[in-house]
Amino acid sequence: MHKNIAFFDFDGTITTKDTMLEFTKYSQGLLRYYLGLFLISPWLIAMKIHIISKKKGKEKFISYFFKNILVKKFDNDCLSFTKNIIPLLIKKNALLEIIKHKENKSEIVVVSASAENWVAPWCVQNNLNYICTKLKIENKKIVGTILGENCNGAEKVNRIAEKFDTANYKNIYCYGDSLGDREMLGLANHQYYRTL
Repeated sequence: MHKNIAFFDFDGTITTKDTMLEFTKYSQGLLRYYLGLFLISPWLIAMKIHIISKKKGKEKFISYFFKNILVKKFDNDCLSFTKNIIPLLIKKNALLEIIKHKENKSEIVVVSASAENWVAPWCVQNNLNYICTKLKIENKKIVGTILGENCNGAEKVNRIAEKFDTANYKNIYCYGDSLGDREMLGLANHQYYRTL
């Protein structure tokens, strides 16, 4: 039996802000960002009051800002964002907790509803496993939809189960900050909700 595994949500748990919003500001500029939010606000409100799913609301957002962008350009923007902005958003306490788990030889997995295009480079830099939402790509362009399901809520547990058998771990640590982390927190015998 392995000793420890630690699952960390990313946005709001490891970071101080929602990285999808911050990436959009960074790559699109503030004027286009705020204009876009205004134009798609009916969809975002519908998502907030549960008329449409989080997946559908997120796809409206992604489609408005990123549809038909070449994935090469998109990934280059993501790498630039990872290098220049994400370090400014990382919570000191979260980083210390990750370091502690590394010292204890825990497996560490970032489980995020954000796109892997900008979360994965940060995880690779920090020697962390990752499970993220994937964006659909066709003809080397961003389609504007999600590939499979949004990695949120119960889908976090489903995606974890695809890669890890939690029965093989003595200690399971989970860190989250929102209702979208509730099911993942339920996997743990050490739960941390809004503690970082």
